[in-house]
Amino acid sequence: MCLRHLVRDLSGKDLISTLDWSDEELEIALKLAEELKWTAHYYGVEAIPKILERKVFFMLFFAPSTRTRAAFEAAMHYLGGHAAYIEAKTTRMAWGKEEKVGEAVKDVAVMYERYGHGIGVRILDKAIDYIYGRGNSYIREIAKAANVPVINMADDMFHPTQGLADLYTFRERFGKVEGKKYVIMWAYSPEIRGWCSVQEDMILFPRFGVDVVVARPPGFDLDPKLVEKAKQLAKEHGGSLEFTDNYKEALEGAHAVFPRNWASPKLVQLGYSKFKDEELRIYEKYKDWKVTRELFDKMDKHGVLMHVLPIMRNYEADDDVIDDPKRSIIYEQAENGLWTKAAVLALTMFGVK
Repeated sequence: MCLRHLVRDLSGKDLISTLDWSDEELEIALKLAEELKWTAHYYGVEAIPKILERKVFFMLFFAPSTRTRAAFEAAMHYLGGHAAYIEAKTTRMAWGKEEKVGEAVKDVAVMYERYGHGIGVRILDKAIDYIYGRGNSYIREIAKAANVPVINMADDMFHPTQGLADLYTFRERFGKVEGKKYVIMWAYSPEIRGWCSVQEDMILFPRFGVDVVVARPPGFDLDPKLVEKAKQLAKEHGGSLEFTDNYKEALEGAHAVFPRNWASPKLVQLGYSKFKDEELRIYEKYKDWKVTRELFDKMDKHGVLMHVLPIMRNYEADDDVIDDPKRSIIYEQAENGLWTKAAVLALTMFGVK
C-alpha cells in the first residue's frame, strides 16, 4: 500500500512552529495524518508502509510527558523506525542551575545527527523556570547545528504537532471549519502551565478560516508579537481573532472550547521560582473560570469540549462535561496526536539518508 500524500519536498525540514510551514505544507501533513489513521483503522497498523525502516528519531526530554512521548514512540514503530527516548538529566549536557560545566549544545546536536535521522526536543515549564523564550532558543540552537530535521515536541512558545492534532480534530468533527467559533479559555487550576499549546492554536486556527476567541482574566495576555501575527493571518485567510475577559459571553454559540490554565506574563518574565506563590494567589480570584454544564449548554448544540490533556478535572471543567459521551472529544483528540506526529515524522525524515 502506498501513501498518496507522502511527498519528498519536506524531507529534512524542521518543525519548530507551524509558522515555519506554508499553508500547503500544513495541508499535506493533515491529509497524510488522515490517510495514516484511515489505514490503521481499516486495515490495521501492520498495513502502514514501513517508510522509516532502520531510521532513528532521537527524543531529548527536559520536561515530563504522557502523550507526546507515547505518540512519537508509537508513530516511529508503526513507520518501521525507532524512537530513542533520552532524559536530559541522564546526559552530560550542561543544563539547569547545578550543572556549571558540560557538553556544548552544538556538540550534542551534531552527535545525534551522525547517529540518526531526526531529533525531537521537549523543553518547557519547570525545566526553564518558565522564563519565556529560553526553551525555544535552545531548540533553534539545536536546529542550527544539526543537518537532520528537528521537531519541537513542546517548548515555552509553541507545540506544533499538538496544534496540528487540535486542528485535525476540529475539522474531523465539523468538516468545513471556516466561520466556526473556537474558544481558547483560561480556566482555573492550582497547577501553573505555560503558553505553548494555547499560542499554537491561536496562530494556527485562523489560518484555516476559524473565528478564534481568547477568553482570559485581566493580566493574562499572551505574547503580543504572536497576537499580532495571528491577527494578520486571520485577516489573510478569512478567520478572526478576538480577546475578551467575559468567558460566559465568549462561550455563547461556540463550536468548541479549550479550557486551560496558563501563566501570567509576569511569571514568565520573572520565573516560577520567584513569582510562583504570588501567581497562585492571583489564581484564587478566578476559581469560577471553568466549564460547567450550564456554560456548556450555552454553546452551539453541536459544540464540543476539546483539550490537549492533561485536563484538571473539576477545576478546568466539571466531570460531567469531560465525560459527556457525545460532546467531549478529548480522547479522539489525543489519538489524532499520534497520527499528526506520524505524518510529520514521515514527511520530514522520509528522504533523510
